[in-house]
Amino acid sequence: MFYENYYWGMNLVWWIIWILLLFWIFAIPVAIPGQRKRSDSPIHILQKRYAAGEITTDDYMEKKKILSHDKA
Repeated sequence: MFYENYYWGMNLVWWIIWILLLFWIFAIPVAIPGQRKRSDSPIHILQKRYAAGEITTDDYMEKKKILSHDKA
């Protein structure tokens, strides 16, 4: 189904360009400029700090209690 370097109505070069463009859009995990990123919740940040050892268990429990009280 090709006639003189044309494949289904497009030149082979255009097929390559479209395939590379689609690969670039869907396969390369790059943050899009201007895209809003999901921010972590305060409780999630607190859990990460506790897991990293930045705060003690007493600090964690106290701050968790404060955060859960603010939600209610």
